[in-house]
Amino acid sequence: MFTLDPHSGIPIYRQLQEQVRRLVASGQLRAGVELPSVRDLALAHAVNPMTISKAYSLLEAEGLLQRNRGRPMTVAPRRRAVDPAERRLKQIEPQAEALVQSARQLELAAGAGGPARPYLGEGSRMTDTWSKHATSPKTPVVGRS
Repeated sequence: MFTLDPHSGIPIYRQLQEQVRRLVASGQLRAGVELPSVRDLALAHAVNPMTISKAYSLLEAEGLLQRNRGRPMTVAPRRRAVDPAERRLKQIEPQAEALVQSARQLELAAGAGGPARPYLGEGSRMTDTWSKHATSPKTPVVGRS
């Protein structure tokens, strides 16, 4: 079902991801189709099972695969197309939230970090997230008057 080349220079998990994506996009793998188990695929291609598991987990996070407890991984039902920019934003949102929390702990005001705010653009969700969580300092930050 899959062709994995350990000498291609492309990580095995990425090769598997791309092949599954192509097969799903072309309709060769339809919703509900069971994929080989991690163990079986790892044995068939003589690779570490964690490599296969990583590819499957990343594909599950993308919404292409569905994990079913006690059963093999299956192709997930089709969902609406997700805007690539929206997907990237969702990937960095946890880091942005952590950054906002760190800034609050340091008592930095919104925009105090220099030019970052203009790069985000007014009205963007990231700017809204920053503004929602940022507060004015209650005490002066060291080195500021």
